[in-house]
Amino acid sequence: MTAVTEQELKDHQKNVGGNRVTLEGLEANIKSTDFYVHPGSQLTICIITLQNGFTVTGESACADPSMFNAEIGQRIAADNAKKKIWPLMGYALKQELYLAGEGTTFAYRDWE
Repeated sequence: MTAVTEQELKDHQKNVGGNRVTLEGLEANIKSTDFYVHPGSQLTICIITLQNGFTVTGESACADPSMFNAEIGQRIAADNAKKKIWPLMGYALKQELYLAGEGTTFAYRDWE
């Protein structure tokens, strides 16, 4: 089975309507991306800060030091961080749709 492409999702949405989180929306939600390589290792950490200030991280590690490539490590770490954004944006979209259907607003409070 092959992966679903962004174009397939766009075509499906065009046919049935509805809302979804898009790659473009995800990318637009990124405020900044920073990378850190742990000293003495090949561990690359990507820190993505979203527009609202929330952060997600992604990591990549190279088993063989001779294979380490900073650019490849950054790309893998960034992809892993972006995978964590999809469910967050999915939740936000679902919450928005829920509130629109209920005609109410979400009350934030301190959870105990």
